Amino acid sequence: MPYALMLASGVPPMVVTFHRSGGSFFYSVLRPLARRRADHRFALRCAVSGAARETARKAVGGNYTVLFNGVEIERYRDAVPWPTTGPTVLFLGRHEERKGLRILLEAFAILTGIDRLTREGERDVDPAGRPVLWIAGNGPETDWLRRLHPESDQIRWLGVLSEEEKVRRLAAADVLCAPSLGGESFGMVLLEAMAARTLVVASDIDGYRDAVGPDAVLVPPGAPSPLAAALAEALAPAAGDRRDDRLDAGSARAERWSMERLAARYEELYRAAMVGTSP
Repeated sequence: MPYALMLASGVPPMVVTFHRSGGSFFYSVLRPLARRRADHRFALRCAVSGAARETARKAVGGNYTVLFNGVEIERYRDAVPWPTTGPTVLFLGRHEERKGLRILLEAFAILTGIDRLTREGERDVDPAGRPVLWIAGNGPETDWLRRLHPESDQIRWLGVLSEEEKVRRLAAADVLCAPSLGGESFGMVLLEAMAARTLVVASDIDGYRDAVGPDAVLVPPGAPSPLAAALAEALAPAAGDRRDDRLDAGSARAERWSMERLAARYEELYRAAMVGTSP
C-alpha cells in the first residue's frame, strides 16, 4: 500500500500505482500527511485508469501517468471452455450492493419471462435453448439473494471458483455481465472476458468505459429492464455476424492491454525514475 511505504523510514523515491476509485476513510484521514510525504517519496505516480487518477489527485495531489492492469492474453485465449447446457451469462464478483448482482438477478427474471413468452404455446421446450445464469463468488448479500432467486436449471450458484475454473467458465460463457453501480477504477475482468472471446455486457460507468471503449455493450447502472434487453439481444441467435464483429474487436482491444505491453511500459517508467527524467 502506498501509505505504508510512505510512512516507512529510509525508503528511496518510488514509482507508485494507484488503483482505487472513489473516496475512503483512510484517504480522508491521512490526506495532509500523505500529501507531504508523497512530494518527497514519489518519483513517479501512476494510476490504472482515469477514475483512479482523479481519486489519487484528490487524496495526495500531483501528476499521474495513466496505465492499466495487464491481462495474460494466452491464458484466456487458450482456455478449455467449461461445459454448458445453453446460452450462458456469467457473473464474477463479490455479492454486495456495489457490484449490482441484485440488478442482474432482476434483469435475468425479466429475460427469462421474455423467453417464456416467446415460447408460448410450445409443449416441449428444449432446455438447451433456455438461458442460464452462472453466479460465482460470495459476499454479504449471498444468502438473501439466494432466498429470492433459488438454485434452478437456469440459475446456478457456483460459490468461490478456483482460478482455473474461473478462466474456463469465462471462456465458456456467451456473456460476461458486470452490472456494478460504481466505484470501479478499472474493469479488469471485462478485458479478461474479451481475451477469452466472450461478449461483455456491463454498466456504463467510468472504470468500465475506460477499459472496454466501444467494444462492449454498456447499459445504465442500476436499471434491470435495459440490462435485460441488452442480455436478450446479446444471447439472440440472430446476433450472428454482429456478435462475431464485437468479439473480434474485443479480442484486439484486450491485446492492447496485455501483460507484456504493461511490463514494457513500467520498465520505461523505472528507468526514467532512476535518472530523474520525465517518462
